[in-house]
Formats: sequence, structure tokens, C-alpha cells
Amino acid sequence: MNCKEATPKEENKITAKKVVTINDLITNLQDSKNKDVIVVAHRGDWRNAPENSIQAIKNCIEMGVDMVEIDVQETKDGQLVLMHDKTINRTTTGKGKVTELTWEYLQSLHLLDGIGHETPHKIPTLEEALKVCKDKILVNLDKSYEIFDKCFEVAKKTGTLSQIIIKGNKTKAEVETQFGKYLNKVNFMPIVRLNNPNSKQIINEYLKDKNNIPVAFEFTVPQDTIALIKEFKNIREQGASIWVNSLWPKHNGGHDDEKAALNTKVYDWFLNNHVDIIQTDRPALLLSYLREKGKHQ
Repeated sequence: MNCKEATPKEENKITAKKVVTINDLITNLQDSKNKDVIVVAHRGDWRNAPENSIQAIKNCIEMGVDMVEIDVQETKDGQLVLMHDKTINRTTTGKGKVTELTWEYLQSLHLLDGIGHETPHKIPTLEEALKVCKDKILVNLDKSYEIFDKCFEVAKKTGTLSQIIIKGNKTKAEVETQFGKYLNKVNFMPIVRLNNPNSKQIINEYLKDKNNIPVAFEFTVPQDTIALIKEFKNIREQGASIWVNSLWPKHNGGHDDEKAALNTKVYDWFLNNHVDIIQTDRPALLLSYLREKGKHQ
């Protein structure tokens, strides 16, 4: 594939080169020294289906994405639904805060596409989404830390616990206090902002406990000159993968998806700095790049 941005038609043609099982994906996730890079689709394939929709998830499965990131909110009557914002204004035909609306009302609405046009797609429940993901794709539950006890029960019910990553911008002590009873049942990933003066200490606290090394660290990298980037290789050698978002320049020191759409060599920065999990808004483009590099099945 050349360095031009793939059109939606081209993106839909991209499929996995060989059958990869859910066990393969889980094994790769748990092996920080694996040479294959894990591709995470941000809110699903939202360029070709509404974000956080069932179709956006299905598109990711079809093209061979390793993990889909979805956002979870709780309705007024306790239903867990896929929604990024606290309100439904931007992404649906309705208005209001998710926490003040009933599931019955949400069922009457339709999702909007990326430029605000109404689609036939409906707001999914977390249970519906996890049933689609079961045995097919890994799942990152975002916006879910505060309601993870409820998310946990849905994951348990659908048999998808081993496929899920939960994450939070928390110290090890905070996680153990708030989330401790789940830590041996799900994959937890700390979020660390590298411009935080305490970032080194936060990382070391997690790595000190050799029996409970996190499956990965999600690092926000506002500048590519930050010294801690040089620690990525060592962190992987200790057993934790390195997750960096290619979404927007503030996450990756300017090595972002939109620059990569003009020239895929932009993604070289991630490989050169030992990043092995990349969350992207352009999953088809990133998959094509990685496959050309021999870094993805």
C-alpha cells in the first residue's frame, strides 16, 4: 500500500492474512516480548460506521484488528450502554445526559455518523457488544473504571473476561484499594502521562511487584524528547507491554494518524521506540503498514 490515505472502499477490503484465534490474541497480549504489534481501533471503525456501534466492532473483526476500544456509560435505570460522551447530543438523534435518560428512551434513537448524519444503527448495550466480540477480538473498556463492578458482571455473564482490558489513571495503591478484588480476574492497565513529574515513581511502584506486573502501561507522550521514552524497552523486558495512542499529536509527540495518512513512515517512530500496542483512528492504514513491516499477521 502506498502512503496515500486509504479510501473507505479500500479500507473495507483489508482482511486478516490468516486465521488468528482469540487464544492467539490473548497470548500476544500477555507476552510483552512478542514482536507482533497489537492494533487497537479507537471507538471501533468509526470512519465507516458510527462510533461505538455494533457495525463499527464488526468491521474491526473483519479487517483483523486485534482489539476494539469501546466506551461505557450507565443509564438512569442501570443499563450499561456504549457511549463516549456524558451526553448523547453529539452521536445520536436525541438529547440529554446518559445518567438522566432511560434505556427505553435510548432505544427509540438512532446513531449519527462521523459528520452528524442519521444512520439506521442503534445504541448498543455492553452485553450486546461483548457477545459480538466473544472469541473474536480483544476489548478495551474505556470510561468504565468507576462502574467496573457492573461491567465485570456483564463480562462474566458473556464469558469475555479474558478478552478485556480495564484501565485507569491511578497509582498502584489506589488501584489495589478501589479495584483489588478484580486484579487477578481481568487485565488492568495503568495510564501514565509522561509529563507528570511523578511518572517514573508511578511506573516503578507497579514494576516492583514482580508477581503482579501490569499487562501494559498506556503512556501519553506529549513530546518525543521526554527521557522516559528510553525506558520503554526495559519496561517490556520486565513483562509489561507499551501502549501509545497514534490518535492525536498530544499523545505521541506529533507522530499521529493524520500525518501517517500522508506518509506512513510517521509510524516508524512507534516501532523505533519499542511500542507494541497502538491505538489508532486509522486501523486499516496501520494494519497495512505493520503487515508490510512483518509486525502483524
